[in-house]
Amino acid sequence: MGSRKVTSSEPLDWQGKHVTVAGLGVSGIPAAKVLHARGANVTVVNDGDDARAREQAAELEALGITVRLGDGASLPEGTELVVTAPGWKPDKPLFAAAREAGLEIWGDVELAWRLRGPDAAPWLAITGTNGKTTTTQMLASILKAAGLRTAAVGNIGVSLLDAVLGDEQYDVLAVELSSYQLHWAPSLRAHSAAVLNLAPDHLDWHGSMEAYAADKGRIYEGNRVACVYNVADKATEDLVREADVEEGCRAVGFTLGTPGPSQLGVVEGILVDRAFVEDRHKNAQELAEISDVNPPAPHNIANALAAAALARAFGVPARAVRDGLRDFTPDAHRIAHVADVDAVAYVDDSKATNTHAAEASLAAYESIVWIAGGLAKGATFDELVAKSAKRLRGVVLIGQDRALIREALARHAPEVPVVDLDRTDTGAMLAAVQEASRLAVAGDTVLLAPACASMDMFANYNKRGDAFAEAVRELGS
Repeated sequence: MGSRKVTSSEPLDWQGKHVTVAGLGVSGIPAAKVLHARGANVTVVNDGDDARAREQAAELEALGITVRLGDGASLPEGTELVVTAPGWKPDKPLFAAAREAGLEIWGDVELAWRLRGPDAAPWLAITGTNGKTTTTQMLASILKAAGLRTAAVGNIGVSLLDAVLGDEQYDVLAVELSSYQLHWAPSLRAHSAAVLNLAPDHLDWHGSMEAYAADKGRIYEGNRVACVYNVADKATEDLVREADVEEGCRAVGFTLGTPGPSQLGVVEGILVDRAFVEDRHKNAQELAEISDVNPPAPHNIANALAAAALARAFGVPARAVRDGLRDFTPDAHRIAHVADVDAVAYVDDSKATNTHAAEASLAAYESIVWIAGGLAKGATFDELVAKSAKRLRGVVLIGQDRALIREALARHAPEVPVVDLDRTDTGAMLAAVQEASRLAVAGDTVLLAPACASMDMFANYNKRGDAFAEAVRELGS
């Protein structure tokens, strides 16, 4: 960890500044409106030219904002700054032209950071391949339990621009950030930040695992109090070592084992803090019990420890950690118990859209009938299957890329019975649940943890999880 003093950016004069906003949608439209309201000359460019885009364009054009549909490649003449939707890939021709012209390229997070007022609430920031949303929501719950005015914002679906520029006054913000958002946020400087874990994901966007990790690591730049890392994931600690932080900022680890000094961990079913206590070499502070974490699966306890570390870095008392974790209810489709049918538990973890998330989900149960498959997004499944084989009673495969999982099962778990469902119609999930129920015996868990994206069969992972829950209800009736 290098150290330096970070200064805040100067207020910007937007009057007459020519800004190109790349992309309509949840971040592009608010950015365009905010910049236009500040006197900038805004041009929005968008690749698509469908009915939805034309409707959005008409709304912006009514305000006096220029919109170019069907051309997101060329840079409008006179552009002085580009503000992009986070999902636009860095190799787009528009960005090449901007770099050639010596222009800065910001994402909506960077714009929100630059537009903060002088007394703005500090940010406690969270990223990682998996667990970001749950950890951010846990953190917000803990902060609220401490009596602080806060909100869970960012990649979680609540616009940072709205949080920064709205009328509500906050003491601190719990901010979820994706690797895309961090790539386009060069001047972001959080109070404290956490990288929960690192596993291959979005490599088609970033170009390599190294580039993906580097973008995640940007979250630590300029941290003031704590860089929180995962003791079990050395890559996260390496990012802390490489970070340029403010003088006095500390590396704080979280672990499912017994914590060392400057760590949070677990001792005999108790979450404990050995980082934010007097004489951390000798003392530990009890924070909560494992039973206070919902659900108490290993990866979710890790999420709770990361949230607790960021809250403690902000000075939150131990009691608020316990109360906040008790108050927290996870979002749907995240290792959610749907029902018990004939002494078999049915669990929906449709949000496990990659192998890393599925591995964490599978590790939470002893005897599993696994429902898996969908769009693999370039993933391989050998490591996942090899690690989980001893827990599998049976497997039901669905979706476009199920053959990849079937082949990994043949290599690493040949004795496990596999049902390969060659159908993608609306009744496929009911068939999968029925097949799983035939493979399961009392005490087993039927687990939907697909390790794949959903869009081959469903609009999104929520719809996939809903279909699973509906199928379980039908089975139970």
